[in-house]
Amino acid sequence: MSAAGQAPTVHDPAALKLASANVLVLDASANAPVYAKAANEVTPIASLTKLMTAIVTLDAGLPLDEPIAIDTEDFDYLKGTRSRLRMGAELPRREMLRLALMASENRAAASLARNYPGGTDAFVAAMNEKARALGMTRTRYADPTGLSARNVSTARDLALLVSAAAEYPLIREFSTTPSHYVEVQSTGQLLGFNNTNRLVANTGWDILLSKTGYIREAGKCLVMLATIASKPFVIVLLDSAGRYTRLGDAERVRYWLETGRSLPVAMAIDKPAKRKVAVKGTMRPAGLVRPARSAKSR
Repeated sequence: MSAAGQAPTVHDPAALKLASANVLVLDASANAPVYAKAANEVTPIASLTKLMTAIVTLDAGLPLDEPIAIDTEDFDYLKGTRSRLRMGAELPRREMLRLALMASENRAAASLARNYPGGTDAFVAAMNEKARALGMTRTRYADPTGLSARNVSTARDLALLVSAAAEYPLIREFSTTPSHYVEVQSTGQLLGFNNTNRLVANTGWDILLSKTGYIREAGKCLVMLATIASKPFVIVLLDSAGRYTRLGDAERVRYWLETGRSLPVAMAIDKPAKRKVAVKGTMRPAGLVRPARSAKSR
């Protein structure tokens, strides 16, 4: 992600007012941070974990077309989150990976780990080994979903993870897919999913990689690799308290990088306007049926 000879973007950091507790903005073309806020503080990272889950899955070289099924071991007994991937639901490994990245599907991520050689324990060990290999010295993984608050990292370590994940074309594609249908092979049922980061469908953004995260201990989190002002930037936003704060902070970062100024209050987008989405709910041959709302780690 870096290119020799390119000077880093320089703006006055005092002009960037962000609500997220831990932040790092990295000029990826120069591999240089342009803004940092408590970037070395260790904090839970929720579903940002799934970027490492994807890396370990792809590094294993397992067949992406191989069907894997949801089992009771993939259920969330820690936070009690729900999923529309029910017991016995079978999808190719490729689709489980896509849903884990774009929709932050916890059971999909758990199934990827369980179907790894040696099972979930070996998978988590591989996650920690990969973190060490990437120089993520303050990162620890306890599970593949991010539901455990023992999955911790720093904004600086996560910038390394984003840069590493961006080397995988499938991670870039799946994490930025706005919406997607999957057919559950065991039943023929079609399920529709949307990306947990609504910015990927915003034409004002050029997002190359994305992942959201949320559990109570971590707050709202967001990491992205995006092209801004014709240059690639890694943006890491951790522990955002409000429902839309991470999105508003992302808009503030983009405006600051483009102009060097603070985003005017009148232009702030802490609560984006509602928009129509391409996919919502569960689709059966008879038509579209909206499912009950569920909580999940995002």
